[in-house]
Amino acid sequence: MKIVADLQIHSKYSRAVSPEMVIPRIWEWAKRKGIRLMATGDWTHPLWIREIKNHLEEMGNGILKLKMENEKWKMDENDPFFLLATEISSIYSQGGKLRRIHTLFWVPTIDSVDKINKELTARGANLLSDGRPIVGLSAANLAELVLSIDDKALVIPAHCWTPWFSLYGSESGFDSVDECFGPYAKYIYGVETGLSSDPLMNWRIKELENRAILSFSDAHSGPKIGREATVFNLKELSFEAIREAIIGEQRTSSTSRGTSHIASTLEFYPEEGKYHFTGHRNCGIKQTPEETVKKGTTCPVCGRKLTVGVMHRVEQLAGRGEIKEEELNIKKDDIGVKWIGFKNKPPFVRLVPLQEILSETIGGMPTSVGVQTEYRKLTDALGGEFTVLLKTPLSEIEKVSGGRVAQAIGKVRSGDIYVDPGFDGVFGKVEIWKENKEQEARPLNEKEQLSLF
Repeated sequence: MKIVADLQIHSKYSRAVSPEMVIPRIWEWAKRKGIRLMATGDWTHPLWIREIKNHLEEMGNGILKLKMENEKWKMDENDPFFLLATEISSIYSQGGKLRRIHTLFWVPTIDSVDKINKELTARGANLLSDGRPIVGLSAANLAELVLSIDDKALVIPAHCWTPWFSLYGSESGFDSVDECFGPYAKYIYGVETGLSSDPLMNWRIKELENRAILSFSDAHSGPKIGREATVFNLKELSFEAIREAIIGEQRTSSTSRGTSHIASTLEFYPEEGKYHFTGHRNCGIKQTPEETVKKGTTCPVCGRKLTVGVMHRVEQLAGRGEIKEEELNIKKDDIGVKWIGFKNKPPFVRLVPLQEILSETIGGMPTSVGVQTEYRKLTDALGGEFTVLLKTPLSEIEKVSGGRVAQAIGKVRSGDIYVDPGFDGVFGKVEIWKENKEQEARPLNEKEQLSLF
């Protein structure tokens, strides 16, 4: 069975997160998006794990379902399930440098959650402080702690290229998985790419050749759920099948994968991520990797250090040159969605969230009443956001929302859009129609989409 999974989100107990991020509302948004498996998020927080226990019940296979006696809905075959997932922030010194690493931990049982939380508390962690707690333990120490309690747990570096809080982060990370996780590097079966990178960028990193490339939303509000996701092809819906799919990416041949495997990933345009290019937002400085090589990383306006972007960091760590278009496996499906693959790797597609498409097409902010009304009309009529974006013929979309909306979705499917890349904490801007082509907001033609600029 193929399922869409978003296994990195946060609850209302994390900083800068919507108070609407509670189990019933997360479930509702996941269903509207077309997501079958959701992260619980934040199970280290004492109040949130209490809510998880109140609203969800274990199914005995590492997956949890909504307790329908507590809610107003009736389950159907396409309703979302949950997986116990959390994110922990490690801040510590190693090698004479301050490190800030965010790591995802997935476990199959609430019993494991309770034991891990107890051990974290015993080691001085203040789990009530935030849904994503800050601990003084290293990434390697955390991996040791979790795996010693549950050897089936999965340890996944989160948004692995983000400059400030990640495995490869230019400001506080490491140059390799081994350097970060030491003897536990062998248990790092995959990485989560974050919004500012996509598989094409990660395929250039030698140590990731036999590790899974995963994408999730890191959502802080309901509408952001599913802005990135991973599609699994599973023999059954279970924690073990998810684990098999991720570990199976260590095999070098697609024909040798297990019966459960990663089918594809659904990607944000990495240029839209807020750390894609190098720059300094206070001074309005933004640089491509080529410009950074020539000009350096000192802000020409204020003299401070620029925040080194993900693109430049990939160039620094890449074990191979830019992947050329002719090396890729590019397929356009029957409704015009362009899929990009490489060798035996799962393919990916770049998408723009439906609410952003509607925002530009009909006017108003993505959160406006008009956009939300049209969004709900489309998803009610056609079966969820991912169905609209990836499976529905444009003629059917036109019947519901008109020709301009259908045209906009068609342009996104084909990559006929403009992108002004993000930098230093500023999200990039995707524009579907642009009358005046500015130097930095240029159309992504096919060649540019398949290269790393």
